[in-house]
Parts: sequence; C-alpha cells; structure tokens
Amino acid sequence: MSAKDLFSVKDKVALVTGAASGIGRAIAELYAELGGKVVASDINEELLKEVVKNLGEKGFEVKSFKADITNVDDVRNLLRFTQKEYGEIDALYIVPGINIRKTIQNYTYEEFEKVINVNIKGCFIMLKESYPYMRDGGSIVVTSSIRHLVVEPGQGVYAATKAAIVQLARVAAAEYGKRGIRVNVIAPGVVDTPLTQQIKKDPDWYKAYTEKTILKRWADPREIASVAVFLSMPASSYMTGTVIYVDGGWTAIDGRYEPRL
Repeated sequence: MSAKDLFSVKDKVALVTGAASGIGRAIAELYAELGGKVVASDINEELLKEVVKNLGEKGFEVKSFKADITNVDDVRNLLRFTQKEYGEIDALYIVPGINIRKTIQNYTYEEFEKVINVNIKGCFIMLKESYPYMRDGGSIVVTSSIRHLVVEPGQGVYAATKAAIVQLARVAAAEYGKRGIRVNVIAPGVVDTPLTQQIKKDPDWYKAYTEKTILKRWADPREIASVAVFLSMPASSYMTGTVIYVDGGWTAIDGRYEPRL
C-alpha cells in the first residue's frame, strides 16, 4: 500500500452520529473533505440539514438522517438507510453525549437517567445494532472524555458514563476483532463546543481550564476530528481497544503550580 493510500478515506463510507454540531460536525466535514462518503445523523434536524447543505454546496457526498441514538427503532432505520445509500459501513463514529454539571447531592434521579440514557445506553445501542452493517476490517470510534480518568466536583454522572463507555468499547474491540473491526476511544480535553459554553461564560472557569493544559488553550473541534478520522485510515490498522487522549496535555501534568527551577 502506498503512503498516500495509508492516510486516505477516499470512497469509504462513514456514519457519523451527533453530526449537527461540535466534534461530530467536524468529523463529518473532515471525512467528506477527504473524499469519503458520509451519512450525518443527529436528533437536531434543523442544524443537521445546515451541515449537509453546506457540504453539498462544496461538492461533497453527504446525506442526512434524523435519529435518536437512544431509540432502537431510530438506530435501525438509520443503519438501513446507510446501507441502502452506500452499502457497508467502513467507519462509525459514536459522538453524542450530554453533561449536567451538578453535585451528587443536587442531582435529581430524572437528570441521572437522562445522562445515563444518552451517554451509555445510546452508545450501547449503536455498538450492538451497527455490527451486522459494518464492513470486515472497519473502524468504530467512540467518544469518551478526559473525565473518564480525572474529575472535578459536579462531574459525577458524566464522568461515570465516560468511564463506562471506555470499558464497553474495549469489550466491543475484543468481540468484534474476529471480523477485523477495530474499536477505539478518543478522550478529548476541553473543546470549544456547545457542550462547554457554560464554562466559557464564566471568566474564572474558562481561564482555569485554559491554564490547565500544556498548550494553554482550548481545542478546536477539528483538532479532535483529525484524530478520529485517522483512526479509520489504514495507517491505524493495528490500533484497537485503546484510548487516545486529545487533551493538550491536560492528563500529563499536575498543573497546579510551575516551580521555579
């Protein structure tokens, strides 16, 4: 295989969930720009249509399908649509996630179930239902977070779900490997997406997150997308069952104090 082919997704088929905004949108855009065929899915149909319209006007091959990943029937319809349009799936991206930042004592049981439902159940449904539709040798990328490893007050349920899907993805890697299907996890740090606007609106919180990284800045969604897309390229063909941290060095350093040396 040539070096060019190693880093190519040309004519490959990707199904991107959570594609209406943030990291999911960046993945859909980058995959299409690199010559891949994309089915972009999200529960937000209005934003989803905007993404597909913008990419279509640039000549990229993208189709949309509204689906709620917590609804089994929606997911099955999404997968059948993808198969009908493009055939087997080469790359599946499981991106959707929600976070309600509250202490354990202030969390309601309804809020607990809401976060669990999207972050764990939705991921499980996608992993389970997509298996028959994946091409042998395909790639599944699950989106976790640095919160699966390091936490702060108010991240209890979110962190628990992000830890759970790491283990779920690892088991999927073990089970799906017999067909050559690879399952990997990306763990972003602080990324400028709709999910983090609560932090950006608080100057002290925003500054603290910025200073915690080695690079002293937040990530652009495209910086996360580039790693996600790489994980579906032939160049990553020996990577499975692993977690890739895309966090600007957040988990590498203590960050509280820089001594004078």
